[in-house]
Amino acid sequence: MSPLPYRIIAMLLGALLLGCVAAPLAAADRQTFVLVHGATAGGWEWKRTGQFLVEDGHTVYRSTLTGLGEREHLNSTEIDLQTHIDDVVNLILFEDLHDVVLTGHSYGGMVITGVMDRIPERLRHVVFLDAAVPEDGQSIWDLFGSDFPQDPERFRDGFMQVPWVEPGAKPPYSVRQSIRCFNQPVSYRNPAALALPVTYVAFVPKDQSAEERAKTDRSWRNARARGWTIRTFPGGHVAQQEDPRGVATLIAASMEDRNTAPAPAAE
Repeated sequence: MSPLPYRIIAMLLGALLLGCVAAPLAAADRQTFVLVHGATAGGWEWKRTGQFLVEDGHTVYRSTLTGLGEREHLNSTEIDLQTHIDDVVNLILFEDLHDVVLTGHSYGGMVITGVMDRIPERLRHVVFLDAAVPEDGQSIWDLFGSDFPQDPERFRDGFMQVPWVEPGAKPPYSVRQSIRCFNQPVSYRNPAALALPVTYVAFVPKDQSAEERAKTDRSWRNARARGWTIRTFPGGHVAQQEDPRGVATLIAASMEDRNTAPAPAAE
């Protein structure tokens, strides 16, 4: 057989394979995500979820807050919530990012609340993933009404001590965190920040009812009162590690969410 038929066959096979590959996202559908981790963690926590978002055609920045993750060498009792808000604000400003989809997990909800208040004009949508949703002037301790500050074993030497921080563990690992991150209040009063479209996602494990969670979760109640979109996702508190593909898809899908009229206060 001459070389020509082989070339024709190769071209046909190539066309067939291309037809099986999903079309790339249109420019208008490509988003810029800034992902903010929770307490004691780091940008490493978002690695797999971020990879899925990149594979889907998006741009992803995985922030690591000062003193945590690969920035552990900067760890100090002087670090506070404002330090971490500055981390994310400066990431967005120095990378000159606009129309950002800002996403925060757990303690990261405190951080992204402060970022919303500071630079709402740089944000397109905000996603709270099983995250703290504070009122203006609240710290995370105020939000959860925790007695933890009275526990000398959990809070000592200026740091929060938790079981999953294991000295000598192989990276990536969780890092102890300054108490100042948890007792410092956050500002949330900028009218432009209050108008941003926001999605609140509750990670609901198998042994928990979403209905019961909605009654007891202060962050859920605050989100509902503000008219934010409420979504649920099956999994534990770190579902982004348990099902990174699912969480990546969820974050991208939340872009269609829009705020509604704030819910009436419960009697």
